[in-house]
Amino acid sequence: MNMTTVTKGLSKFVLRTSVALPLVLAPAVSVTVLEAAGVSAGFAQAEAQSEQKTRKVPAMRENVFKKLGKVQEAADAQNWPAALAALKEMEAGKDKYNGYETAQMYYFYGFVYYSMERYPQAITYYKKVLQQGAQNLPVALEVGTLLTVAQLYFVQEDYKQALNYLNQWFKVADNVTADSYALRAQAYHQVGNAKAAMADISKAISMYEQEGKTPKENWFQLQRYFYYEQNDYKNVAKVLEKLVKHYPKGEYYKQLAGMYGELKREDDMLHMMEAAYIAGALQKEKELLNMAYLFMGAEMPYKGAKVIDKGIKEKKIERTSKNLETLAQAYQMSQELQKSIPELEAAASMSDKGDIYSRLAGIYLDLDKNETAIDMGAKALKKGGIKRPDQLYIILGMANANLKKYDESLKNFKKALDDKRSEKFAKQWISFVEGEQEREKQLAM
Repeated sequence: MNMTTVTKGLSKFVLRTSVALPLVLAPAVSVTVLEAAGVSAGFAQAEAQSEQKTRKVPAMRENVFKKLGKVQEAADAQNWPAALAALKEMEAGKDKYNGYETAQMYYFYGFVYYSMERYPQAITYYKKVLQQGAQNLPVALEVGTLLTVAQLYFVQEDYKQALNYLNQWFKVADNVTADSYALRAQAYHQVGNAKAAMADISKAISMYEQEGKTPKENWFQLQRYFYYEQNDYKNVAKVLEKLVKHYPKGEYYKQLAGMYGELKREDDMLHMMEAAYIAGALQKEKELLNMAYLFMGAEMPYKGAKVIDKGIKEKKIERTSKNLETLAQAYQMSQELQKSIPELEAAASMSDKGDIYSRLAGIYLDLDKNETAIDMGAKALKKGGIKRPDQLYIILGMANANLKKYDESLKNFKKALDDKRSEKFAKQWISFVEGEQEREKQLAM
């Protein structure tokens, strides 16, 4: 069965859900802003000495440390205007500061503006931190500021600049994690570099899986999107299998069923669609009818009938002549004739043509309910528009013959002679009925 209805919305769905950006923004106040900036509350000289193992930077003098302490007090109280005032007072004497002290001042500027959600200004000052040069920045401060600038550009939706600073951060950071690769993958995705984005998101997922951890849902979503854009349905299915396992949702069941359909894995498609149905993910009429057709095609018609019956009762499937006819057909295929007949009669009454009544006439004939068969045939003829009236006349002729209404029976069979497809069969019945009619006359004598 064609599963286009399941798969056609996949690309948009993936794109929509994959762009959520997990951000870890600029440092928040923890113990002190000074500590977040890399300045020891014990004394600035001690911090500078601790960094000498990796990079020698100028020491922070005590008078500068005290000025930053005033900023710290205002920041602790979240009094951002006071913090800015203290920084501006401090900036008036910046010509006397060494590169490291200037970098720390600008870092505080960036933090305060970030805290005020004035992100463009925060970016400006964090970039001034980096402009002081590596010789004036502890490694931790340089690395942290690069990442902060990148993330703030994400907030501004300037993905080109976000990627620029992320790549700089990758070169100097020694703690590149799976989350880092996932973040850069989304930046590459936003600037249209699908190849690099795919490499990074696959790396992130692989790192998590190697550690025995479950990759994040939106990582799988992004990876799935790229495979889908490449028409690589085999790998789309593999990613969806992981999503179904780790993040079981009806939407993933439906999408995986669609992929199995594309891969001609009909049994797997049926099982996954059934899982979606059980999970309550199939709510639209078309989805529910597709589920029923799949069951009927897989020789499980009773399951198909139950899907349609439940859908009609819950008003998710419209009670139309066509849908009732399909329900009746499913019951017939299940050998549930007594359940089929009421649905077929309801369908016949709603139809503007007589074909369903014609079918009912045949069913009642098989059940040896000849009078009801004749009644259904009459209704069929009254509605008209019958595709094979010759077959209906054969049924009516047989029903009348069973009731020994030979004259009426012969009229029916003679009308069936008008269609060459029924001519031979009708002639056989005419000979039989005429013989029975003659035999009855002989017995009467």
